[in-house]
Amino acid sequence: MSNRAESFLVGLIGEGVSPSLTPPMHEKEADVQGLRYLYRPIDLLELSLPGSAVGDLLTAASRLGYNGLNITHPCKQLVLPFLDEVSEDARRLAAVNTVLIKEGRFIGHNTDFSGFGSALASGLPDAGLDRVVQLGAGGAGSAVAYALLSAGVRTLDLVDVDPARCAERAAELAALFPGSTVTARTTAELPQLMPLADGLVHCTPVGMAAHPGLPLDMSLVEPRHWVADIVYRPIETQLVLEARAKGCRVLDGGRMAVGQAADAFRIFTGRDADPERMRAHFLELVSAEESTAEGSKSDKALAGAGH
Repeated sequence: MSNRAESFLVGLIGEGVSPSLTPPMHEKEADVQGLRYLYRPIDLLELSLPGSAVGDLLTAASRLGYNGLNITHPCKQLVLPFLDEVSEDARRLAAVNTVLIKEGRFIGHNTDFSGFGSALASGLPDAGLDRVVQLGAGGAGSAVAYALLSAGVRTLDLVDVDPARCAERAAELAALFPGSTVTARTTAELPQLMPLADGLVHCTPVGMAAHPGLPLDMSLVEPRHWVADIVYRPIETQLVLEARAKGCRVLDGGRMAVGQAADAFRIFTGRDADPERMRAHFLELVSAEESTAEGSKSDKALAGAGH
């Protein structure tokens, strides 16, 4: 019997979050579980607010009865001083993307890393973890690298276009995981690194709809490699398509998106979400979004042709 007495009000704070697929994913899962659940984006750009306003927004959300908030760019670090408690993993990562509001207190978590961790475990079971190459050492890359090392990767080669950022990230991670080796590398070293690697993880914007293309020379990818992408717009990136065509086992970016959403849902409600059910709905949302985009392209082409 569903509990209709309890209701949940949650939100997402960040820049450009209005098109996010996270709200409908959460709401659909709640519907299936018989929960009253409302999830609204709080877009800093639309409100003309800086990232530093996150503290004021947390206070306002608490006063308005919110149960929790997801936090994204540019607030994952900025939110830290306003929290009463932070999970151990979020503290080690120095980044929070989920805040539970409970009895007036703000409790921070990081489901980016746990979302990738569960995606890796479910989507690529038995993946070799002796040595992994990761492209991209930015914010999302930090969480993914933490997840990889937590999963037992023995040697992680970080590759980034910003050598200083890459070296700093590698040093931070090496300190957190003294039993593993973390190296800072450049793209020029990929021909030497890929033959040594079990798998490749991609954490840069390359492959997104606005940044089409491939993040590396695909001749370096062998059928024995497993390949994971965290880009999910489109879900079938060129990297995923070409790696699969080579015979590689692949993990699309939707797995991490669903994993972090499922973990946040559990934190907000105290109930487990069904990851496969959430993934099925997520894929429906992405498909509908891509169909709409294709329709818009067709309309523009017809308009250009004088129709």
